[in-house]
Amino acid sequence: MEKKRTEARSAPAGSRDRGRATRRRLIEATARLCKERPGAEVSVAEIANAAGVFPNQVTYYFGSKDALLVHAAFLGLLHDARRIERIGRQAPDAAAFRRNIARAVLAMPSLPSVTRALAAGISKPELAPVVDRHLQLLFRQSERFVRQLVDSRGWKTRRPLNVEARTFWSTALGAVLLVRAGAHGRVAELDLAGALTIHDGPEGG
Repeated sequence: MEKKRTEARSAPAGSRDRGRATRRRLIEATARLCKERPGAEVSVAEIANAAGVFPNQVTYYFGSKDALLVHAAFLGLLHDARRIERIGRQAPDAAAFRRNIARAVLAMPSLPSVTRALAAGISKPELAPVVDRHLQLLFRQSERFVRQLVDSRGWKTRRPLNVEARTFWSTALGAVLLVRAGAHGRVAELDLAGALTIHDGPEGG
């Protein structure tokens, strides 16, 4: 009897593990396809084939292709953000940090997918909480990175670090969204470095 109860408990756990693995494969495969074909439409059949699953598992695990695309877009963004952190650590001073970070962020390959995810969150209210969870994760990750760097370098900021991270990413993503929506101008014309207040000291640049 005890053996049967143990088997009954382990079966759901194994099923959950398989489910998490399938979700992860779907997200990673979608992120990879979006990176390889920026701006192109990716079908459910293509995603399922790349992940090695059945097409109906997309809706089973995510509810819709749009929801999966949101998860994949932010996975790509978080990967890009880690690469941006490496670039930031190489900066010799705060001014170089601001310039290098701004330039690298505007060139991130994940931006087109993320702007589509933001637009989906606006047009489809059911996706807004998914977008918000990923944005909060991005903000927290960026805040931790900047805190470590500021503490180790003796740099300063003119506003709280959580506000610094939110303001920077809101400026970057908002500008890209506007340009892709048809607003006049180019992303390269944006002074994204100016959205950062990190400086070397009380009077530093």
